[in-house]
Amino acid sequence: MIRQKLDQKQVQKLVLAPALQQAIKLLQLTNLELQEVINEELAENPLLETDDETVAEATVEAETPEEVKTEEVLPESQENGDQFDEIIFAAGFQDYFDEEVPYSGQGDKEKITFENLVSKRPSLWDHLNWQANLTFFDPGDLALAEFIIGNLNEDGYLTVTPEEIAERFQVPLNKVEEVRAKIKMFDPPGCGSLSLSEALLAQMDSLNHQDEIARKIISDYLPYLQKSDLQELARIMNLSLAELKLHLELIKNLDPTPGRKYSEDKDIYVVPDIYVVKEDGEWKVYLNEEGLPRLRLNHYYHQLIQAGLKDDRETACFLKEKMKRALWFIKSLDQRNRTIYRVARYIVDRQIDFLEKGLDYIRPMTLMEVARELGLHESTIGRVVANKYMMTPLGLYPLKFFFHKSLSGTYGEEISSLRIKERIRKLIENEDRNHPLSDDEIVDILSRENIQIARRTVAKYRSQLSIPPFHIRKKKFMMEEVT
Repeated sequence: MIRQKLDQKQVQKLVLAPALQQAIKLLQLTNLELQEVINEELAENPLLETDDETVAEATVEAETPEEVKTEEVLPESQENGDQFDEIIFAAGFQDYFDEEVPYSGQGDKEKITFENLVSKRPSLWDHLNWQANLTFFDPGDLALAEFIIGNLNEDGYLTVTPEEIAERFQVPLNKVEEVRAKIKMFDPPGCGSLSLSEALLAQMDSLNHQDEIARKIISDYLPYLQKSDLQELARIMNLSLAELKLHLELIKNLDPTPGRKYSEDKDIYVVPDIYVVKEDGEWKVYLNEEGLPRLRLNHYYHQLIQAGLKDDRETACFLKEKMKRALWFIKSLDQRNRTIYRVARYIVDRQIDFLEKGLDYIRPMTLMEVARELGLHESTIGRVVANKYMMTPLGLYPLKFFFHKSLSGTYGEEISSLRIKERIRKLIENEDRNHPLSDDEIVDILSRENIQIARRTVAKYRSQLSIPPFHIRKKKFMMEEVT
C-alpha cells in the first residue's frame, strides 16, 4: 500500500548569500565583460546611476568602507526591521576592506562611430555558395552543392560521406561526386575534400601542376613527410635527397587547410586588467578601470524611500528591493576589485626578481600557496586568475603565466618549471645541427647546472614547447643542408 506522510529531518546545506553569489560571478569577469554586466544592471535598476562628476585621472584610489557615506544612501525609515547595515556588510565583505585599491585609466567609454565600422567579411560558406549559384543551373545540382557546402568544416573538409549524401537526396553516387569535383575547383581550391591527400591533389589540379612524383608522394607517402623520414622516402622513390627536395618544395606551397583562408576567426585584442610599473624605485600595482563607470544611488528615488511612500506600499517595497540590489551590486564590485588587487599585489611581491632581471629569475607559485597566504579559498584565486592579464615593463602576461610547479635543484632550492623550459629551448636552439641533443643529453647538461630532472619530464616539456625529438630534428637538418 502506498501512503503519503510528512517527515521532518535536519540537514546541513551550504547556502551562499546573494551578495557572495554575485561577487563570485563578477570575480571571474574581464574588464570588457564587466562593462556589459554594469550596463545591464544600470538598465534594469532605476536606483543605480553613473557618477558623471567623476573626473578621469591617471591614478584614482578606491574609497574604504569608512569613507562610504552610508547615511546618505540608507532610508531613514526601515519598516519591519529591515537591517541595511547587515545587507552591506554581510557575506564576509568586511574581510576585503583592509586596504585601499589603486586604479588607473578610468575614463569615459569610447564612442562608437559609423566611420569605425566595416562591412562583414564573407565567410567560407558564403563565398562557396556564391560560386555555386554561378555554376549550377539545375535546381537538383544546386541543392546538392548547397548541402555539401553546408557540411564543410572551417578547414574546408567535408564532414559527411558522399554515400550519405546520395542516400539523402536519392541520387546516384556518381552525381554527388560530379558536383563535389566542381566544388573542389572553386576558390579556395580543395574545399569539399575528404582527406588531406585529396585536398592537396585538388590544389595541384587547380594550379595545373603536372609533377607526377609529387602526386605520388601525396597519394601514397604522406606519413613519411609527417615523420620527416626523408631518407627512407628518397630510397623508396629512388631519388637523391637533392632531387626529392625539389618535389617537396612544390608540396610545401600547397595549403593543408584550404578553408582557413576565409575563416571568421578574429584577432583577439586583450585589455590589461592590471598595470605594474616601477615608480621611485618601488613596484606599484594599479587596477585598470578604463571604461568602467563609478556607480551611485539615484538621489530622486532615495528621497522617495526616505519619504516613506505611506500611501503606496507596493511602490515602497519595489524601491526598497531595488535599493538592496543596488547596494549588493556596488559592494560586490568593490569586493571583486579588492580581491583582484590583493592577488596581483602578492604576485608582484613574489616575482620582483623576474620583473627586474627576466625569465631566468621567475619563482614557482601555485594557487594553493597564494590562497594560504591571503586567507582565501583556492577556487577564489582560480577565478581571479581566469582570463585576466597583467601589463608589465617586460610585456603583457596572463595571470596564469605566473602559476607553475617547481623542481628541486641539487641543493634543495626550488626552480621554476618555466625557467627549465626556457633553458631547454635555448639548449636546442644552439645545438650542433650535425649532432642534435637527445633528451638524455639534455638531462646531463641540466644536471651539471644543478637542476635535477627526469628524462620523461624533459620529453614532456619539449613536447609542450612543440619541439620534435632529436632524430626528427636531425633529419630536418640533413634535408636543409642538401642543395
